Amino acid sequence: MFHGWENFFMMAGTSAAALIGLLFVAISVGTGFSPSDIVRASRGFLTPTLVHFASVVFQALAVLAPWASARPIGIILGLGAFAGLSYQLYIVLMRQKIGSVFPGWADWIPWVVLPVLGDASLIAGAVGLIVGNAFAPYAVAGSSALLLFVGIYGAWDLTVWIIKNRGKT
Repeated sequence: MFHGWENFFMMAGTSAAALIGLLFVAISVGTGFSPSDIVRASRGFLTPTLVHFASVVFQALAVLAPWASARPIGIILGLGAFAGLSYQLYIVLMRQKIGSVFPGWADWIPWVVLPVLGDASLIAGAVGLIVGNAFAPYAVAGSSALLLFVGIYGAWDLTVWIIKNRGKT
């Protein structure tokens, strides 16, 4: 079902994997922060960004594996999408609890709305794979693209946070 999509998922997966490596570089640059600042940055920026990039890598690996049918990959991607939605709900609740709320509505779009849309698109693609609809590869690819964009936005926010707070410790 993913015939012709190999290049897209190869590029998305390798891009996300390379960006995961760059996250480690960004964090090592921020080693001069106090432990409480590191925990706050990790909870606010790093972990969600890492999860979004890892989701793209997971999708690429799952799609590029030689499956005998599309049903098992649909089940696996669907379970991954529900895990992503659960994690997104946890992140929103955790940010509310620690007081790390977004100052404006524009911050909710890349941090909440787009990841939920990405996971919803993955659910639609998973259902499409299970029932054999032709739209499934487009929905899975849409999820990968959205989550890759969200990860890039998160990495940018992390970098800006490190730069703004570097001299405050």
